[in-house]
Amino acid sequence: MEENKAIQVKNLIIGSGPAGLSAAIYTSRANLEPVVLTGMQLGGQVSLTHSVENYPGFPEGISGQAMVDSFQKQAERFGTKFVFDVATDLDLSERPYHVKTYGDEYLAETLIITTGATPRHLNILGEVEYTGKGVSYCATCDGHFFQGKDVVVVGGGDSALEEGLFLTRFASSVTIIHRRDELRGGKILQNRAFNNPKVRFIWDTVMTEIIGDGIVNAVKLRNVKTGEENEKSTEGVFIFIGHIPNTELFKGKLPMDEKGYLIVDSTMQTGIPGVYAAGEVADSTFRQVITSAGMGTSAAMQAIRFLESQEE
Repeated sequence: MEENKAIQVKNLIIGSGPAGLSAAIYTSRANLEPVVLTGMQLGGQVSLTHSVENYPGFPEGISGQAMVDSFQKQAERFGTKFVFDVATDLDLSERPYHVKTYGDEYLAETLIITTGATPRHLNILGEVEYTGKGVSYCATCDGHFFQGKDVVVVGGGDSALEEGLFLTRFASSVTIIHRRDELRGGKILQNRAFNNPKVRFIWDTVMTEIIGDGIVNAVKLRNVKTGEENEKSTEGVFIFIGHIPNTELFKGKLPMDEKGYLIVDSTMQTGIPGVYAAGEVADSTFRQVITSAGMGTSAAMQAIRFLESQEE
């Protein structure tokens, strides 16, 4: 990367979900004039969420897109610059850190990584079409909309069991569909699920299609041992087969755990001074808008303190 062509910035934020947008608000208020590389989707996963009802300050709920729009306007008010571009390469061997995108190159005094994580998809017919119309990847986000309804959960690990049990607070019934004949989740969660009268199981089965008429009303299933196919009526499909952190760009450049999530300390700093990570790219546990926003705020505050210490 040629330095003479690069745009020099005090703070560069890669990613524009709740973590990145919150970081932008804080760093822009500190006059760092941050630049946000939005990636392919401004707002990340939350922008695709029909309604957010668990974020403080919105008693009636708010659509994910409306929330993102508000975050963006607030950040822009203080001087944040949004660039609709994607980071393609970076060099973290020395400050300022080099970041290359499809359109430009940047030299950043501090870097906040908020590239998020992507839910694993089944990649079956109807999945994309009915996302937000009965298909969800977050029970905590969307469970309330399925009050008194019959829903299905795909998966057999801890997440599927935890989210499935959470859904029993709202749904009339929760049917867990698992491709094996035994669960992979922890024994305590398994016992809770087996003992919950609302939870049912369909074993040795995969979902092959999601069917609806504007909204989900059924799914097609196939038994992996017998090959038998059938159709099951349902009003909701919750898919919990894991998340993939969007960290491909940082492999070999930043410390990661065995699942590929960036490792940060209590101040959101990665293994490199002045480089921070926040939100789902560094959080495999909570994955909520408010926790991501909090992590982004922490990263921003540390970036501000880091630059102040450098000036001193």
